[in-house]
Amino acid sequence: MSAAERQNALFRLEMADALRSRWVVFTAAVYGAVFAAFVWLGLRESTVLGFTGLSRVVLNVANAVVIAVPLVALVASSQSIVRARTTGFFELVLAQPCRRQDWLLAVVTSRIVVVLGPLVLLLLMTLIAGAFVGSGDPGLASLVLRSLAVTAGLAWAFLGIGLLASSLAPTPERATVYALLAWLLGTALHDFALIGALLRFRLAPSAVFALAALNPVEAARVALLSGVDPDLGVLGPVGFWLANTFGSKLTLAVGVGWPLLLGSLAMLWARRRLARLDLVA
Repeated sequence: MSAAERQNALFRLEMADALRSRWVVFTAAVYGAVFAAFVWLGLRESTVLGFTGLSRVVLNVANAVVIAVPLVALVASSQSIVRARTTGFFELVLAQPCRRQDWLLAVVTSRIVVVLGPLVLLLLMTLIAGAFVGSGDPGLASLVLRSLAVTAGLAWAFLGIGLLASSLAPTPERATVYALLAWLLGTALHDFALIGALLRFRLAPSAVFALAALNPVEAARVALLSGVDPDLGVLGPVGFWLANTFGSKLTLAVGVGWPLLLGSLAMLWARRRLARLDLVA
């Protein structure tokens, strides 16, 4: 059996496990509920930054998904390695002519499909609906592409963090705690720490952006906002500094590139841990 055939077999095994455990149904239900709520809100007459209709739907969904994607990615990946060790899965599968890296690649690709697949379908359906309904949103396609790029980078970052937590945790319960702490730090605790620092110290706009951009969730939020409001006036002095120094394209590059880099580093660390890990708990 060639390496490609081994990886394909392991990918099918992981996808079958995801389908059997209803992970795809769960992620589709989460995104579908968010999407349905904002369809009702976005098609009304009120405006957000000059955007109405389907463009507003996509913008609001993307901002909500920025919070949901990290949690879904962490839950989908944080149990992978530690559960395989404690249940004896490694003893069974790796007794076959399979490498650890092949299994890890199958886990990563299957989790990407589970986390991003339903969201991609929903956004593509929005584009198709916009074409047939004739919503008159000239920026709908670019907003959908920007949202896909930002959420894909964010999903990659937290998949890497989840796999790293799974490789570091001695038990599944500890991996769950690590994942929960990572999600809280990314979505809430970092904001409170940054606000506290701003209240205590007078920081330059560049320092504020650097501290915020260290959090991939904040970087993703700014990247989404820059596509709607290139001047970033709602962010005050920091927004004006960003608009004049970085611009919309470079802000998008930071919002996508930094999560991709962070996720890649975390996955490399998890791969290194897996290569040296005792597979029998």
